[in-house]
Amino acid sequence: MIRDEEACFESSLIAIKFAQKYGSRLHILHISTEKELQLFGNMMPLKEKRITAEVCVHHLWFSDEDYEKKGTLIKWNPAVKSVSDRAGILKGVLDDRIDVIATDHAPHTMEEKQQSYFKAPSGGPLVQHSLVAGMEFVKNEKISIEKLVEKMCHNPSILFQIDSRGFIREGYFADLVVVDLDDSWEVMPENIYYKCGWSPLIGQQLKSKVKATFVNGHLVYQNDEFFKAGQGKRLLFDRNL
Repeated sequence: MIRDEEACFESSLIAIKFAQKYGSRLHILHISTEKELQLFGNMMPLKEKRITAEVCVHHLWFSDEDYEKKGTLIKWNPAVKSVSDRAGILKGVLDDRIDVIATDHAPHTMEEKQQSYFKAPSGGPLVQHSLVAGMEFVKNEKISIEKLVEKMCHNPSILFQIDSRGFIREGYFADLVVVDLDDSWEVMPENIYYKCGWSPLIGQQLKSKVKATFVNGHLVYQNDEFFKAGQGKRLLFDRNL
């Protein structure tokens, strides 16, 4: 664990020094330690930042206390860290040193993940549950719903300069999710949509549920039913290179 923490910090530090030296734009993924937060700032608007940071849902959700029960199901790279690291990362989200909440969606099979620690691949499936997992932080008053939307929707659009997405605005593509904030349910194999058929959140009770999803203005999911495939569009970027 100590070696992993030091490696995370040192690799981020080296990348940042090179970016600063050459004036490069740099986005660092998978922040997993509280120590790394000292490398990032919050003194300017996101669109003016040259160095930005991102955390994954699993590093906000799990800690090393979960290894005994979850084992290799929560093996990620970088690894899930301590309770204090998890709390520090959340603080970095709230004070804008961390700009984006994302997932490291890696749908390995259960057979692959149940191998010994050194053979099991890193990563796990989280796309389906990322928003409702984030809503648990809202329910527990650890983050506002506005801040959650900012980190998961607005900021990715701003940071990567994605054209006409990430906000509910006239003329923008209607990529929308309808969430019932008071529909409690339990994550179980029968309500998992990943083809790999499992989730590190199996057995977890969640207090919010996605009821409908719109992609480019088209209803593609509603009440456990998928339809209207092929409604996607390629992303466009508003960049002056």
